[in-house]
Amino acid sequence: MPTPLTEGQPAPEFTAETDGGETVSLQDFAGKHVVLYFYPKDDTPGCTVEACNFRDNLGVLQSEGAVVLGISLDTVDSHQKFRDKFELPFPLLADPEHTVADAYGVYGKKEFAGHEYLGIDRATFVIGPEGTLEKVWPKVNPQDHALEVLAWLREHKAAKNS
Repeated sequence: MPTPLTEGQPAPEFTAETDGGETVSLQDFAGKHVVLYFYPKDDTPGCTVEACNFRDNLGVLQSEGAVVLGISLDTVDSHQKFRDKFELPFPLLADPEHTVADAYGVYGKKEFAGHEYLGIDRATFVIGPEGTLEKVWPKVNPQDHALEVLAWLREHKAAKNS
């Protein structure tokens, strides 16, 4: 079982290709909160629910100063189809060699219906403006996770302002 990174650690730098074919790095988002959410597979039930919830709450997440990035082992082509089918307005990052997933500790042995395989855990990391992991969800319920992230961002902002 992989062991995800924990809060307070520096976020591993990464570079990945987006669904639009551009290359982005974590440093491109310096000074902002980055919501980096790992999900198992494009266009599957739980992953679609999670992505659509981030889509539907993107405006309020952005108003709290956050950038949302989805990442899975899928290819750029798969991400383009997923993005277009569900009108996802945030970048999906391709990590087919699981380089970023390895760096964040979310790739490893999994089991489903009695079969073992290597895959990615559904986990979310909020990276602070200075590049530190401020919040980690090692297990995520895709149904209401975007609202959970939003609530954390609001509480975090309120705590910093008090």
